[in-house]
Amino acid sequence: MSELDKLTPRVDESVYETDEPVQYRVEDGIAILTMSRPKYNNVQNSQMTYALDDLFARAINDDNVKVIMLTSTGKHFSAGHDIGTPGRDVNKAFERKSLWWDHSNKPGGEFLYAREQEVYLNMCRRWREMPKPTIAVVQGGCIAGGLMLAWVCDFIVASDDAFFQDPVVRMGIPGVEYFAHAFEMHPRIAKEFLMLGDRMPAARAYELGMVNRVVARDELHNEALKMAQRIATQPRMGLALTKQAINHIEDLQGKRTGMEAAFAWHHFAHVHNEQVSGDKLAGFDGKSMAAQNKAEASGGDQS
Repeated sequence: MSELDKLTPRVDESVYETDEPVQYRVEDGIAILTMSRPKYNNVQNSQMTYALDDLFARAINDDNVKVIMLTSTGKHFSAGHDIGTPGRDVNKAFERKSLWWDHSNKPGGEFLYAREQEVYLNMCRRWREMPKPTIAVVQGGCIAGGLMLAWVCDFIVASDDAFFQDPVVRMGIPGVEYFAHAFEMHPRIAKEFLMLGDRMPAARAYELGMVNRVVARDELHNEALKMAQRIATQPRMGLALTKQAINHIEDLQGKRTGMEAAFAWHHFAHVHNEQVSGDKLAGFDGKSMAAQNKAEASGGDQS
């Protein structure tokens, strides 16, 4: 069988519950993007990811916008990547933003390697480099892929009932694709965060410097908006250069190259899982991961 014979388009059976997974509005020079899949705790499918990218670009191209806020509807900020809803569109081809090749008809490990590089790793790195300041407004759970969305932002304002969690080691995978853990917290804490997979309360995240502000949930939006309005009084170019300088220092410390290595190990784990269990995610889906997360959270100390 030739290589061409192995290229078989996969069938996309996704059914979207909304045509607008991300909402957009501008208030006094502040662009507010709101993830809106509350029925599924704002898990990210490709539809949502590309909608976010389009709306981030819209905010960047609007010279009246000085600051961008990323918010969400419902109980949780984001429960991660979509690995089990009817809208899971892993087999669907989209107009790509960073990769040249289409994942949807590729065999073996190339399928997921190409898709996750485009939709997860590269998209997040692209958003991190936006020239305008960004604020993640986090309530409830910020889990796995949800961390990636919060971590690419320059600031995180969290509700006092928010928590942060990356439980994917349970799947045999060494953390999410945008592997910023050792930069968001001390390496020893990062190992605990990953290897135990416990929920980290917002107060603890604040102590570690991962979160800028912690407020009551009913004060969350206003607190983030006040921060955005203060930032917006600064010169546009000064903000862009400050962000670029700090990002550059992080990259000199190894953030970008470390992610490249971690992403390769992440995909070795996917292939290993498929070899030993027949499934890239080691048999887990959204429901089983959520159930185990809840069981573990109710059974022990989560400090």
